[in-house]
Order: sequence, then structure tokens, then C-alpha cells
Amino acid sequence: MTSTETLVDSPAPAVPVTAAADRRRWFALAIVMTAAFMDLVDVTIVNVAIPSIQRDAGASFSQIQWITAGYALAFAAGLITGGRLGDIHGRKRLFLVGIGGFTLASALCGFAANPEMLVASRILQGGMAAMMVPQVLSIVHATFPAHERGKVFGLFGAIVGLGAVSGPLLGALLTEWNLFGLEWRPIFLINLPVGIAGLILGSRFITESKAPRALKLDLVGVALVTLGLLMLLYPLTRGDELGWPAWGFVSMSGSIGVFVGLVAYEKRKAAQDGSPLVELSLFEVKSFAAGIAVQTVFGIALGIFFLVWTLYMQIGLGWSPLRAGLTGVPFSIAVSVAAGLSVQKLVPRLGGRNVLQTGALVMAAGVLLYLWEADRYQLAIASWQMALPLVVMGVGMGLIFAPLTDTILSEVPREHAGSASGLINTVQQMGNALGLGLVSVVFFGSIGDRLTPAEVGPAFVNAFQHALGWVAAVMGVIFLLMFALPGRAAGRVTEVATENAAKETAKETAKETAKETAKEAALNGS
Repeated sequence: MTSTETLVDSPAPAVPVTAAADRRRWFALAIVMTAAFMDLVDVTIVNVAIPSIQRDAGASFSQIQWITAGYALAFAAGLITGGRLGDIHGRKRLFLVGIGGFTLASALCGFAANPEMLVASRILQGGMAAMMVPQVLSIVHATFPAHERGKVFGLFGAIVGLGAVSGPLLGALLTEWNLFGLEWRPIFLINLPVGIAGLILGSRFITESKAPRALKLDLVGVALVTLGLLMLLYPLTRGDELGWPAWGFVSMSGSIGVFVGLVAYEKRKAAQDGSPLVELSLFEVKSFAAGIAVQTVFGIALGIFFLVWTLYMQIGLGWSPLRAGLTGVPFSIAVSVAAGLSVQKLVPRLGGRNVLQTGALVMAAGVLLYLWEADRYQLAIASWQMALPLVVMGVGMGLIFAPLTDTILSEVPREHAGSASGLINTVQQMGNALGLGLVSVVFFGSIGDRLTPAEVGPAFVNAFQHALGWVAAVMGVIFLLMFALPGRAAGRVTEVATENAAKETAKETAKETAKETAKEAALNGS
């Protein structure tokens, strides 16, 4: 979820680290990591509360899709721009704007008077996350020297794992407790004290930094991407509800023209000032093009699964949010454990592509096992019976998550590694938004209208099985796409980037030393 577009080309200023400065930078690290954790948890915490929101707020099924898809779309559309704004105007400044806006949007979500206001507030929240999240790794890069970043990124990985495990459980507890009679609203309001503390402490402890060679903004590119996705997603989410009107197919067809126009504009933008939103030359690298396709399709699979999963458990099976949240804990733990093992043990021995393809097959096997159990046990299925397929799915997902970015970047030219990293994170969010839009087709499209209470459970169970079939098919597509990825090249760009940053740090240190020597000579001379 984090943009690393500026990570390679922005050398950190080397300053002598006093004890006070050392304390400040670790405080700064804690602040930005807390913000990253808040964003990660916010994504997972909402899913488990969706049925409660639908019931309490009277939201339609298309509106609950937009509660999640709107966030993903706004986050994806603003991610690269947020990173560039930080490079131009200062990472600290944009981080504070982002965390302040995220906190305000969380309050608006928590006090939303109707589903429309909640959807709008979630879109604002995603846009503010796009301002906040890209600054996290940029601030780390500017604050810590190259030899310390391995330890820092290890902490970041632990935060990601903790967010994956705690988000669904925290969302379930806050919804189940119904604090002050607020139903689902505390899942958003919990961000307020965290955000306010981050805003106050961040303004004090984070050191400002900018990129010496920041790329220009491409607002036209952002507008075209957003327009194209809206023309595609809005008819998808409303189509089943409205009976698939003709204007929906016209809009979806028109989105293709918008994306063609985006490509033409980006080519012209690259020729004019070398700062397009999308660096099209990257797609000439076969492994990168295939990797972007994998990332997009993987995002689609995740977007479909997580929403239909929570609807299946809470509406179809009638489980409480807490039971649903606890059921998902083995899955989250399996993802975290497998992700750590894949990077540390498996990729060095087997190569990135082999690990990724194994992950795709394992996840597909878990999905098919889940489908078989859902069909066999129907409404009588128990949480413990779901544990095995969820663990298998989690292992597969962990094997994909961790090494995918390095594998995609392994053949990208060094000068474009930062832009490629930002684009990878962007397309993952876009794929997620598209998957959420497709829920109308693969899940709600299988549920009849005007169900009686007795028909709701069986209808949702059957729709869940239908959706799982689609997810399994998508994992098969991902497995085939992975053949275009390099076998054992993963990690090269990361190593090159770290080496390059170390060289730049050494240069900056030499410059600072020369400046100080000149100052002392001038003072002595006077």
C-alpha cells in the first residue's frame, strides 16, 4: 500500500547524529509507522463491519460496495501524485496534511448521517491516505542512513503483519461492543485520537525533507485515470440493481476510449517534460508488464473475496461480527508467517517466480477446498471447519505478497525503479477497486430479488460458492501470467537502490564536511 516512487532517487541528507537527534528520528519513525498502521487497519477493519453498516444505515448493496471501492479508487488515483507533492513541497508538510485530512474524514465517516455521506467521506479518506502513506518510506529514507534501513524496513514488515492480524479482530470487537450505542461508528472514530496525536507529535519530531530533482505533477493524467475507472466501475456496481441499463454498457465501452486517450497523453507528457503519471517505457520490459498484470489481477481476486466472505459469514450464516472476525485470525497469521518465510528462506533457494507460482497454486487449492466445504456443510458449517482452507489460502497469499514487488522490479532500469514501485502499488489498489465492482456480477448477480428470511441463508451460501469459483479461476490466470516473470532475479533492484543510496549519502557527507571546513577557515581567517 505504500508508494516508493521517490525512494531511489532522493538521497538522504547526511547530518551528524547526536543523542537528541537520534531520539527525534526514532520518535519520527514511530509516528509515521503508526500512521501506516492506521491506514492498513482502516482497510481491514471496515470489511468485517460492512453487514452492520448495511443493516443499521440502510445502505443498498451497491452503496456498501462503494464504501470499500471508493476508498480504494481515491487511494489509487492519488498515490503517485501524493508522493510527488511530498517531493516538491516537503514530505513532512504533506504527511501532516494527509494525517490531518485522514482524521477529519474518519470523523465524517463516524458521524455520517446517511449512506451517501458515508461513501463520500470514504472517498475523501482514501484521497487523504494517498497524501499521507507515500511519505512514510520517503521520510524513513531521508531520516535513516542506508546501513540502518534494513532494520527499519523489518519493523515496517512487522507493522504490516500486525495490521493484517489485528484489523479484522479490532473491527469485530468495536462493532460487537456497540460502544455508547454507536453501532459500527467506532471503527472510524478510533482514528481520531491516533490521528490527532500523530498530527501534534509529527509537527514536532519529523524533520522536513524534499527531493532535489522532484518530478512535476500530472493532474491531467490523474483526471483521465479517475474518469476511466469511474466510467467502468459505476455501471458495474449499479448494473445488477438497475437491471443493466443501456447507458451502463455505453459507459463501460467509453472507458476504453478514455484509457486510450490516457496513453496518448502520457506519451506527449513524457516527451514534453519527462514527468508523466505513468512511465510507459516501463511496459517495454516484459517482466514488468507481466508483473503489473499479475498485480492487477491479484487485486481483483482480493477485492472479490474479502467482501463476499464477510457477507457470507454474517448475512448468509447469520454469524456475529466477533465470530466472523475470530474465524479469520488463522488466515491472517498464515499470511504473515508465509510472507516472512518466502523472503528469508524460499526465494533465495527457489527463485522468485517459482515461489510466486507455488503461492498461486496453493491459494487456488485453498479456495477450491473452501468451495467444497461450503457446498458440503451449507448453513451448518462451523468456524473450525473453515480453518484449514483459510490457512492454505493464507499461506498461498503470503507466498505471493512478499516477493512479488522485487520480482516485478528485477529487470527494470535503475533510473525508473522508483516510478515503477509507485505504479505497482497504484495498480494493486485499482485492481482491488475493480474486484469490488465485480462483486455485483459474481456474487449479487446470483442472489434473487425479494428473498424471504428463510431464503437469505441458502441464497448467500450459493452466491459465495459462485464467487469462489471465480476467484479460483482468477488464481489460475495469475499462475499463467507468472511464467513471464524472471526466475531468480528478485531483489536486485532493492540491493542496487540501497547501494546507490549509500553512495549518495557518502557524497552528501563529503559535501557537508567540505562546507563545515570552509566555514571554519573563513572564521579563523577573519
